[in-house]
Amino acid sequence: MLAGFALIIVATLFRLLPVFLGATVVQPEWLPNFSPMAALCLCCAACLPRRWAFAVPFTALLATDFILNTHYGFPLVNTQMVLKNIAFIAIAALGWQLRNRARAGVLLPATILSSLFFYVVTNTASWLAEPAYAKSLAGLVQALTTGLPGYPSTWTFYRNTFASDLVFTSLFLLSLRLPLPAKSTEPVAVAS
Repeated sequence: MLAGFALIIVATLFRLLPVFLGATVVQPEWLPNFSPMAALCLCCAACLPRRWAFAVPFTALLATDFILNTHYGFPLVNTQMVLKNIAFIAIAALGWQLRNRARAGVLLPATILSSLFFYVVTNTASWLAEPAYAKSLAGLVQALTTGLPGYPSTWTFYRNTFASDLVFTSLFLLSLRLPLPAKSTEPVAVAS
């Protein structure tokens, strides 16, 4: 479990990589939406002790949202952020439902479902909130496929989200399998 908590810290810091890279560094194409947060919400809710299952991922999520939004000058609360967090809550709820079956054969398919769910919810939120999208079926299809001109297609963002969800879920599952250091059974000598 210690390796799992270490991975949570590393994943949280990874989400802040754009802040660490600075505004002058061009982000690689794989970085936008390559984020550990959906995997953390799913895996923490499924695998951590009950008292940490929601507190850990949502503390990480809210803290990194605050830092990222402050860094980029975005409002701390907006429609898209609220709907994104609702999607993360739903993903965590799915993880919670899988607590008794938290293994790779269950969590990896749940990760695929979570990625698709997150993609649909967040792109629908963009369609609702972004004035550049026509508020019609054609505008929704644009939000779910090509996105806005001048930006990578929303398929690129989905590809990155999907890949990161699989990577971080796999790493989390591997971290749970790491053996703990053996406890010494020899008596400890106490100096008198």
